[in-house]
Amino acid sequence: MAQERDPTIRAWSHFLGAHALALRAIEDRLAAAGQPPLAWYDALLELSRAGGRLRIGELGERLVVEPHSATRLIDRLEAEGLLRREPAAKDRRGVVAVLTDKGAALRKQMWPHYRNAILAVFGAALSTHEAETLTATLKKVIAPLREQRLNRLTAQ
Repeated sequence: MAQERDPTIRAWSHFLGAHALALRAIEDRLAAAGQPPLAWYDALLELSRAGGRLRIGELGERLVVEPHSATRLIDRLEAEGLLRREPAAKDRRGVVAVLTDKGAALRKQMWPHYRNAILAVFGAALSTHEAETLTATLKKVIAPLREQRLNRLTAQ
């Protein structure tokens, strides 16, 4: 197959490859340090950012795991005592994930390992200027996608 000529398609392909390889390398470093999987950190971080409470569906939307994996992840975190489920105050059919003290402590304990892995795996390949440029570029991609998603969710 001939090389793709469209720079956007090539950028997308390289973005996906870099993402997959970087996540694997970071997961390997976390495991070597005796840390839980990255998905655990992300779930605990999102709960922390939300003030310690999020509806289960909203937590699933925010995670960097596939939606079908979110329920199993939340089940594992609950089994470990890192979060608990509570009925939603205004809607008894809804369920809220609540960050426990144990979950907050684990997230804080994981961060130095995760930060070091990011710097070693991702940061080693980029200068400060390149990292800033990449951040600005990705923000340009993210902003309209977030707005579109929000519009779809509010229209439902």
